[in-house]
Amino acid sequence: MGKKGWVVVFGGMGLNLALGILYAWSIFGKQLTEAVDKGGFGWSKTEATIPYTVAIACFAAMMVPAGRLQDRFGPRIVATCGAILTGIGLIIASFGNPGTIVPALIGFGLFAGTGIGLGYASATPAAVKWFPPEKKGLVTGLVVAGFGLAPVYIAPLSKHLLTAYGISNSFRILGIAFVIATTIFAQFIKNPPAPIQPQRNAGPGTIIKSSHKDYSWREMVRSPQFYLLYIQYACAATAGLMIIGHLAKIVALQSGNTIKIGFLFVALLAVFNACGRVVAGIVSDYIGRIVTLAFVCILQALIMFFFPQFGTITAFILGSAMVGFNYGACLSLFPASTADYWGMKNLGLNYGILFTAWGLGGVFGPLLAGKIADATGSYTTAYYIAATLLLLAAFLAMFSYIGISVNVPEKEITIRIGKKRATETV
Repeated sequence: MGKKGWVVVFGGMGLNLALGILYAWSIFGKQLTEAVDKGGFGWSKTEATIPYTVAIACFAAMMVPAGRLQDRFGPRIVATCGAILTGIGLIIASFGNPGTIVPALIGFGLFAGTGIGLGYASATPAAVKWFPPEKKGLVTGLVVAGFGLAPVYIAPLSKHLLTAYGISNSFRILGIAFVIATTIFAQFIKNPPAPIQPQRNAGPGTIIKSSHKDYSWREMVRSPQFYLLYIQYACAATAGLMIIGHLAKIVALQSGNTIKIGFLFVALLAVFNACGRVVAGIVSDYIGRIVTLAFVCILQALIMFFFPQFGTITAFILGSAMVGFNYGACLSLFPASTADYWGMKNLGLNYGILFTAWGLGGVFGPLLAGKIADATGSYTTAYYIAATLLLLAAFLAMFSYIGISVNVPEKEITIRIGKKRATETV
């Protein structure tokens, strides 16, 4: 079963590597704001952000029904549907023009956002089910690393296509290529024939359910821990997606338009995004999800406070790397935490519900940054708001770590805090 499990893991990585087109919007967004005579559509920063924001909202909203569908019908069918919708959405977006954002809104925002949600919801739960709990962090990190790593190739590829073929043809070429690639990878996504039995070992701050019960979404949402995690996820997503969606424009603005390689920083952010997912997943298997989460949120908040001073290539290398790493870490910690708290059987639906917090942060962060930049000519206020939210997330994580509100409904659980273990009925 081990070899088959790794096939599913790397199939999920490949699928997410293609679906990560979402994170390349920064390149298209910058080109869309250029004047028509310079190959752009002349849109405002806010207009160029709306399709990306709608895509994030659809992505997050679709995670709930997609989680239920893949739990019921299997991940392969759901992932295939998502692959096809993503490609079709990019083709529809190719019909956009300087006079209207509607094709981009419907194509990239609605269709591609929905397709990405269907595919993403299928990959991680299927892969995690093939492995015992002590590998949850590693497996989750590897699968979602594909999504974070995507801009490494999509950013320079998009830049080349935009230069050579223009906005419309670039969307069309990517759409055709992606519908083929994602459909192939989707065929490797499947559940194991029988669930892997959990073992009793985990890091500090990680909950082990002594009866191995799988909790329904109704039981999950009655648990105080769900709401703590939900707020932490929304806060953490706000900062990361704000930077990801605007990075190319941030580099141009804060460098006085002297740095012309914003797409390279997008690719660099993606590399560290993927690294953060894998490293945090592995580390959290040893020291616990909560401890790891608190650390990355504090580090991300510090970077946000310093980001207004960045204006050189060296500073943007550091900023892009740290934002990418910490944001990526969160994307592996939250699904693994969902499995820790509420079990594997309903992981697709349970994580889908929690993932709507990512959608809230994704809608709020990029729109907030775009409106502030349009109104003030600077992203500084947006950085400080994001930093404050991240500190709140870190506080809530530490609140959970000391044992307050870690209860899962009506069940005996084992809590490991530091080197001490305590068993209680809740």
